[in-house]
Amino acid sequence: MSELRDRVALVTGASRGIGKAIARRLAAEGAAVAVVASRLGEREGLEGSLEQTVAEIALAGGRAEALAVDLRFEEARENLISRAEAALGPLDILVNNAAMGIWAPASACSLKDRRAMLEVNFNAPVDLMQQALPGMRERGCGWILNIGSSAARQPAVPYRDTPEAAHVIAPYGATKLILERYSEGLAHELWDDGIRVNSLAPVSIVLTQEASRFVGHIAKQNPDMAEPIEVMVEAALALVTGSHTAQVVDSRSFLHAIGRSVRPLDGGPVIGDAFMPADLGAVVA
Repeated sequence: MSELRDRVALVTGASRGIGKAIARRLAAEGAAVAVVASRLGEREGLEGSLEQTVAEIALAGGRAEALAVDLRFEEARENLISRAEAALGPLDILVNNAAMGIWAPASACSLKDRRAMLEVNFNAPVDLMQQALPGMRERGCGWILNIGSSAARQPAVPYRDTPEAAHVIAPYGATKLILERYSEGLAHELWDDGIRVNSLAPVSIVLTQEASRFVGHIAKQNPDMAEPIEVMVEAALALVTGSHTAQVVDSRSFLHAIGRSVRPLDGGPVIGDAFMPADLGAVVA
């Protein structure tokens, strides 16, 4: 596969989950990928690391550079794009995937926690977009993809898990909704510059290892709420290679609308379509 040959991409939150999967697929398509997370090695109790992401990409014949940056802090992220470009070349694609969720109901979410989520989920993506724009404008080309969340929309009542589960995602979802609106406005501003900006969210649950630990029971009881990681990644790839812009979409609906099949993370032969089911076999209810 060579859809992104000679392109340079940066993906935040790339040590595990959706970010890691997107980084692997972009590399499989030929891009050199800067992978970003708060640290290189594994955190206690959490699987995945930037080193592992880079090693897996290299083993598959791709090229990646690990950049350990704590996106909560403005001073830590202020030169991130220039660091990536120094290592890999001018940036073509920016994927803002990193996010922080602090689970508290809207009635009790503290100012400290609200500030932390806004810093990672909104201010950091905006800072990185603003860092990337001068170069993209100069070259007359670029793609920015902001990863959203179904939590940006209040679930129907009664929620299929518990009322408490619906309540605690509200503050996090609010930060994602802000980023969606910003993405739309920026897309319109940058249309004439040849820069495409989009926002992509899963329908509900992307069944990564980490998601399986925390919400696997919901997916097991409600299979239609879960989607395989490959569906989300295929939609992400489509949004950083084409002319789509100002899209605020969910993965399944978008792939169905454009009639695109789903391939594995290594870019191999087609494995399904937009509505392929997630493998719930390994999830413990």
